[in-house]
Amino acid sequence: MMRTARGRPASFYILAALMAALLVFLYAPMACVYILSFQGSEGGMSFPMVGWSTHWFQVLFEGTGGQGIGDVPNSFRRSVRLAACVSILSTLVAVSAGMAYRRKFPGSNFVFYSAIASMVLPSIFIGFGIALTFNLLGWQVNWFTSGIGAQLTWSLPFGLLIMFIVLGRFNPAYEEAATDLGANSSQRFRMIILPIILPGVIGIFVSSITSSYEENARTQLNVGLGNTMPMEITGLLTGASTPVLFAIGTLTSFAMFTLILGAVGLMTVMAKRRANRPDA
Repeated sequence: MMRTARGRPASFYILAALMAALLVFLYAPMACVYILSFQGSEGGMSFPMVGWSTHWFQVLFEGTGGQGIGDVPNSFRRSVRLAACVSILSTLVAVSAGMAYRRKFPGSNFVFYSAIASMVLPSIFIGFGIALTFNLLGWQVNWFTSGIGAQLTWSLPFGLLIMFIVLGRFNPAYEEAATDLGANSSQRFRMIILPIILPGVIGIFVSSITSSYEENARTQLNVGLGNTMPMEITGLLTGASTPVLFAIGTLTSFAMFTLILGAVGLMTVMAKRRANRPDA
C-alpha cells in the first residue's frame, strides 16, 4: 500500500476528502439559510444581501402577525409539547419492548413486523386512517390524542430498532454475575442493565424529539385546531414569504445541534466515568 511521508496510507486522505465533500454537500445549503437570516430589513429571500441585521429575529420574537410571521409562536409551543410527549412515550415503550424481546414469546414476530411496517407505509395514508378512525368513533382529533398517536407510528419503530441494536450488544455476563450475587430482576435492571444501555436510551429520546418536531404528513390531519411548526412553515412558504423563515431555520438548527451535542457530551461523560471506575 502506498504511504505518504507522514506514514499515513493514501487511502486515508482519499476517504478524508470524500468525507469533507459529504459534509459540504450536507451543510452548505444550510449555510445559505443561516446567512440570509441576517438579511437587512429591506432584504428579500435571496442573495445579494441588503445589509446585515438581526431585524428578522426581532420580528420573530416581538409578536404575531405582519411580515410573514404567521402564528409561529403558538405553533412552536404546540410542536414542543408534542415532541416532549412523543419522546417520553417512545423511550418508555422502546425500552420496555426491547427488554420484552430478550425472550421469545408467542406472536413476537407478528408484533415486530407490524411495528416496523409503519416505517414503510405512506405517511399520509396512516395519518388519514387515524383521523378517519377517530371520526368513525365520534372522537374529536386533537394534538394530545390523535396527534401523539400519529407521531408515535413514526418515532416508535426507530426507537425499537435502536433498542434492539443496543441490547444486541449487551453482554449478559454482567447480568448473570448480578444474579449469582443475589440481585432480583428490579435490581438487575436499575443497577446493571440501565446504566449500560443508558447512552442508547438517550439516543432514542433525542431522535424521537427531532422526528416528532419535523413530522408533518401524519400529523396534519390529526392535530386538530392550530398548526405545528412544519405545517406553519409550509403555510408561510405558500404565502408572501420573508426572511423570517430563515430566522426560524437558524434558531431551529441551533436548538437541534445544541440538543445533539449535549446528548453526545452527556454520553461521553458517562463513558469516561464508567471507564475510570476502579473495578472497570
